[in-house]
Amino acid sequence: MSRIGRMPITIPAGVELNLDDDNHVQVKGPRGQLSRSFHPRVIFEREGDTIHVKRQSEAKMDKSLHGLSRTLLNNMVVGVTDGFEKQLEIVWGGHRAQLEGQTLTLRLGHSHQIRIEAPEGIEFELNRTLITVRGIKKELVGQVAADIRSIRKPEPYKGKGIKYTTENIRRKEGKAG
Repeated sequence: MSRIGRMPITIPAGVELNLDDDNHVQVKGPRGQLSRSFHPRVIFEREGDTIHVKRQSEAKMDKSLHGLSRTLLNNMVVGVTDGFEKQLEIVWGGHRAQLEGQTLTLRLGHSHQIRIEAPEGIEFELNRTLITVRGIKKELVGQVAADIRSIRKPEPYKGKGIKYTTENIRRKEGKAG
């Protein structure tokens, strides 16, 4: 049995979770509301303030859906209570970022400025060279952060570019003089 799928999901106080018969789940919390439809082969059992995710059989498809569904539902609960964030760092003196409302403007050595509009449910925060992407959907926060990083990935010689704060860049030596 899936180790992740076996773990129960605890619903904290202030979070309202609705389960439909056709596996449509709605989660409301202090930060917002999320909804998602799950595969019909996954079974959700509610016992008070905990939810257990079960599967219908031992088929390979059911096993793969078991842990995934539990993680997706847990991310929904965590998202409406705490939210998610990713931090990116701009490395190099000539690269600049500016925040106007919810539009992030990047000057990264290209011939033009790059403007990124925050999608619905995402907010940006800028502190000099530190960009923080926040939201309640973990997938969307990760995708927006990956899109920003892909504009100027860190290069291995001088390390300049946009990198995650937790990322380590493997540096290369360069030409031997």
